[in-house]
Amino acid sequence: MKNKKFASFLAAAAALVLLAMPAFAADEQTELPAAEAAEVQQEQTAAPAEQETALPADAQTAGEPEQQLTYVALGDSITSGVGLADMKYNIAQIGYDLQPNFEGYSSQCYTALVGKGLGLDRQHAINLGLPGLMSPDMVDMVQNSAMPKMNQASGSYYVYPEYQEYLRKADIISIQIGSNDALVPCIVGLGEATNWKSEQLAGLMVSGALRDFNFQKLGLFLEALNRMTLTFDESRATNRLLFRGMDEICDQAYTNVTASLPQIVASIRALNPDAKIVLLGYTNPVPLLPAWNRYFSKLNRFAKDLAAQEGLTYVAIPRAQTAADGHPTVKGHQYIANQILNALK
Repeated sequence: MKNKKFASFLAAAAALVLLAMPAFAADEQTELPAAEAAEVQQEQTAAPAEQETALPADAQTAGEPEQQLTYVALGDSITSGVGLADMKYNIAQIGYDLQPNFEGYSSQCYTALVGKGLGLDRQHAINLGLPGLMSPDMVDMVQNSAMPKMNQASGSYYVYPEYQEYLRKADIISIQIGSNDALVPCIVGLGEATNWKSEQLAGLMVSGALRDFNFQKLGLFLEALNRMTLTFDESRATNRLLFRGMDEICDQAYTNVTASLPQIVASIRALNPDAKIVLLGYTNPVPLLPAWNRYFSKLNRFAKDLAAQEGLTYVAIPRAQTAADGHPTVKGHQYIANQILNALK
């Protein structure tokens, strides 16, 4: 019994760090809770029931309009296209410099696909996705074009004077934020619980080595997992994190996001009152953890209500396919782009 309990600790820790389970069913839809599934179906009767690999036909017409719109995508690593081919970045003194990705982003990310659907070139479809960004950080970026200091938990620090200028010139602005508000404290909490024995496992995930998960990579994962020989106290701390601690983290994350999103919207409107604002919903990359199911369900309801109150366009993305690192796959980005384009019709 003791060995089984210990194995359950490690398996749960694996689910947290790897965020991998949805990747085993790459072409299957993630099941939603019945109430949420009915709500999504009611909201998006025009949305495809399955992942689509092509943009809407009317969004692929040749030729550009005489005067192009400008689309700006705000977000974190999901928006930036982490895991896709040709994502651009430089190593900075602190963290990473994503400026090359603002216009040089992967052609597979949803910013590129929305831009293509709207007939925009890369100077008019801007990707302001910043990996590691949490919702209070986005408030700082929108209000000041800079974070006042490094986010110690996520390791991110961004200062871009052009950030606000992009927002001022935008006709359409999409907002994607909130996943890191729960994920980052979870990863830090797991590190602290295991005295950072989980660091190698987390490094394996972050490196992208497990993105396209298969049985060979499962072996690499299990090897790293086996090296996490936890003491009794470490096992107990990990167990607490994965159950009661996870609820506490998600509750705090929900408080942070729901406080930050209205500030982000208000700050964008102060810069650009005429811009159309698209608020993206959430997909859960860790369906095995009940706390995360509740977190993303609550966030989706909040985002939908906020959009209704503030006159925003809410875009649900519950079936965005994710890879083993928790980021959208190529099909996932295509699906998100389709959802945005359908909402903009």
